[in-house]
Amino acid sequence: MAPATRLVLLIGWIGYALMPWYLVEGMGLTDLGWLAGYPFGKAGSALALALSGQAPWLLPVGIALAVATAFMGSADRGRAAKVLIGAGLLGMLLFFAQAFAIVLKDQGIPWLAALLGGAGAAQRGMGGGGFLTLLALLLLLCHGLAYRGICRGDLFTTSSIGIVILLIGLFIFFPVWIILKSALIEADGTFAPAAFLARFLDASIWGLGCVTSNTNCGVAWNTLVLAVLCGVITTLLGLACALLILRTGMPGKRIMRALTVLPIITPPFVIGLALILLFGRAGAASTLLYEWFGVPRSRWLYGLPGVLLAQVLAFAPIAFLVLIGVVQGISPSLEEASQTLGAKRWQTFRTVTWPLLRPGIANAFLLGFVESMADFGNPLVLGGNFEVLSTKIFFAVVGASYNQGQAAVLAIILLAFTLGAFWVQQRWLGDKSYTTVTGKGDAGLPTPLPRRVSWLATAAIVPWVALTVVIYVVILIGGFVRNMGRDFTPTLEHYRTGFAIDFSNGIFFEGSAWSSFFTTVKVAAISAPLTALIGLLTAYLLTRQRFRGRGALEFATMLSFAIPGTVLGVAYILAFNVPPIEITGTGLILIIAFVFRNMPVGVRSGIAGLSQIDKSLDEASTTLRARSFTTLWRVVLPLLKPALVSALVYSFVRSMTAVSAVIFLVSAEYNLSTAYIVGRVEAGEFGLAIAYSSALIVFMAFGIALIQFLVGERKLGRRKIVALSSSVSNPITQGAAS
Repeated sequence: MAPATRLVLLIGWIGYALMPWYLVEGMGLTDLGWLAGYPFGKAGSALALALSGQAPWLLPVGIALAVATAFMGSADRGRAAKVLIGAGLLGMLLFFAQAFAIVLKDQGIPWLAALLGGAGAAQRGMGGGGFLTLLALLLLLCHGLAYRGICRGDLFTTSSIGIVILLIGLFIFFPVWIILKSALIEADGTFAPAAFLARFLDASIWGLGCVTSNTNCGVAWNTLVLAVLCGVITTLLGLACALLILRTGMPGKRIMRALTVLPIITPPFVIGLALILLFGRAGAASTLLYEWFGVPRSRWLYGLPGVLLAQVLAFAPIAFLVLIGVVQGISPSLEEASQTLGAKRWQTFRTVTWPLLRPGIANAFLLGFVESMADFGNPLVLGGNFEVLSTKIFFAVVGASYNQGQAAVLAIILLAFTLGAFWVQQRWLGDKSYTTVTGKGDAGLPTPLPRRVSWLATAAIVPWVALTVVIYVVILIGGFVRNMGRDFTPTLEHYRTGFAIDFSNGIFFEGSAWSSFFTTVKVAAISAPLTALIGLLTAYLLTRQRFRGRGALEFATMLSFAIPGTVLGVAYILAFNVPPIEITGTGLILIIAFVFRNMPVGVRSGIAGLSQIDKSLDEASTTLRARSFTTLWRVVLPLLKPALVSALVYSFVRSMTAVSAVIFLVSAEYNLSTAYIVGRVEAGEFGLAIAYSSALIVFMAFGIALIQFLVGERKLGRRKIVALSSSVSNPITQGAAS
């Protein structure tokens, strides 16, 4: 066996024979009280608990490790591979069987619990020992498959695939299944397909009253129309901004990039609140139009226009982050070849540049579409009578008429829409190749944009940038006045209330916002690298490896985006509030929720970037006898820096600003900034809420700059233009960006 397999066996035995098998409440590195009675007490190891008769159902798991250990020195590679596959698979089956069969009183699987020797018994949630043992069993299975020649016998590839599948299964499919199964089950536990059909065909979901009569359309049609409009507009804005920044000599590029990132580092309900302060019936802009031009006040903001405007402002930066890396990766040599053959700028853009942008455009649209469907804050603030699936699910779960079955049916419809968008994207891209980054040198210069494209991009970007500036002026002023919209007396009271520091006896953070701020920063700093790591690794496996179930795995990565954050939060409570994974109320559940909620952005960015990198680079590294991990680390990852920045930035800021996915998961010990801000809004303390949001924006802007500095830029060895032509009459100076 390889040294890596021996190390896996050692880790498995450490988890099974030495570490606490169950979760010990309040266990810390400095608190040694849990060692009392070790190894047979609350912190007992699985081996000790099984042999002492306290938990005999844990003994078969150890037998699987023992069988694998017995064949560790076998010279027959084929036989050792079969043993590892059998031991790993059987051990995992026994692990999950005892974990879900022996849970709590009146729960679990009674007949299986009796078979395992745990009839009538109960066990606590899985601890560190259980986690290490499960990981070792999984890796033994993956190593055995590698020894049989799966994935060219590469241990890193098979292990990575196994770990990603396990994580997605535990933290996406399992909680979603827990809440969706209630669509077919009544409150008393009976199977009720007729009730499911009645809920599914309800007129409030599929009604066409807005077409046939003067009533509202069904919530499904509202959601679909909103998502399509949001996906199209955000993709076009993101593309226009990326083209202007990278393909023109426009001044103020740094300011433009900063303004495009601002909406993504803002809590979504803050943008909605700013829009109300501007365009509501008593808003500043509405008042100005009424007093100066006699335009009557109206409620146009509350409904589809307002929700769409807020979503476009919030989600267009996501499209920009995806597309700027794609535009950067287009080989200038291809465009130069087109012009050498006599093609004009517009023809080159239409026949060469635009087709090569298709992977980025498709991924940007899919993200905008899914983000719109899963958005909860903006429809809640600005929706009015315009209902969408996410808000309807929220009120079905937490409203007065609690109806978990209806929420599950609505979530299924939402998932079907997302699956349809995913299928359309795959059909549009097809099996065409979009490779532009190869191992060869590229000395070409990017072709300047055609005049008409520059004008269209400018016409689209200027209103967006102007509105963004106005909104952030409102947000900035709101923290320094007593009551935005009513009393504009300057004050620092809101900042003192939230962020006061006492220096009289050392440093004491006495402001009410400090606790939630420090917790949020800690959670975001841990979850962001994990999100980027898992997302880009998954993208590498999906694009560079061939294995059964690859398409299903790619769809599974989008599942957490398809489910509204509210539903995901409730699903996590239902799934992880009881054994075998009992983590509700801890900081770990917040990190897991953020990682798997934001992972799809890393996956889609990685896929878009990898589609431009020629596989011959991987093959050349393999020919030189580099392992898969070395190839990924030394060759692929440096070329994926735009995707890495995109994944890190998105996951970091979403961990700082998310509301719906974690509103049910916070606790008194682990409270987050957004939950604190929502509490202040509910209490009518709008000034403090806006002041806290402003502080978060400044902090996240610093964090994004730090991420970009640490990751750096991708170097492709292309020439730079020394001076731009001064004879261009276009308002946006034509030229090629480096």
